[in-house]
Amino acid sequence: MGTTQLEAAPEPKYWHLRTVLSEALDSEFSVGEILPNERDLAARFGVARATLRQALEQLELEGRLQRRRGVGTTVAPPRVGVAVASTDEDRPGASADAWQVVDSALDAAPAAVAGMLGVRAGESVHVLRRRRVSHGQTVAAELLYVPAASVPGLTAIDAPSGPARGRAVLRELQRQGLDGQDRAVELGSVRAEDAKELDRLPGAPVLVVTTRYFSKGTTAAVAVATYRADTCRLTFGDTPSVEIHHTPESHAS
Repeated sequence: MGTTQLEAAPEPKYWHLRTVLSEALDSEFSVGEILPNERDLAARFGVARATLRQALEQLELEGRLQRRRGVGTTVAPPRVGVAVASTDEDRPGASADAWQVVDSALDAAPAAVAGMLGVRAGESVHVLRRRRVSHGQTVAAELLYVPAASVPGLTAIDAPSGPARGRAVLRELQRQGLDGQDRAVELGSVRAEDAKELDRLPGAPVLVVTTRYFSKGTTAAVAVATYRADTCRLTFGDTPSVEIHHTPESHAS
């Protein structure tokens, strides 16, 4: 990595340094390689260590770097491509469903979710905690909310909670049939209960995908999926258009 005239750059020094470092990562370093320590990097580029840290933190946020305690700062692998389809095979309980049930219980849905489901505030619904794994890494955590009316054939004979109950809910939901869905994607912050699952600190930036599943003209279920923004690149298929809403709407989490 060569030096550069940071003083002449119109943008903030840390941002220009981030660009220079990013280009160096592409040309001079390989995945998993450990970067020189902060003192050497700051001296090489003629910047304060505080400026260097800002640039490194930005590159870590973008998924270009990984900081590991006891190891140092290493070059991160490319982002994992995660397909977010809108086909029948991608619906909860389908044979190609990529999500794994971690737990299930009856609980009240958040107010925003209750509104989408058309249930009373505080009314108990089935809440399935699920995760998605890609290349051996958990890339997303999901809460799937299913009201009792969407799974009328579910019996109390099954386990009252836990993964087995969750799978029973999915089977009944699939049996009832789903005939449509819509999705909204926005930037959010990882919740404390999802942070450990995703190996992130609470409050780290994430991508939040909220999906409504429809059956017979009503909302049968709502899923709120949290994807790691630093390692995931979401790809959408079978989507006719992208809608841009200029009025921000709060997401359920």
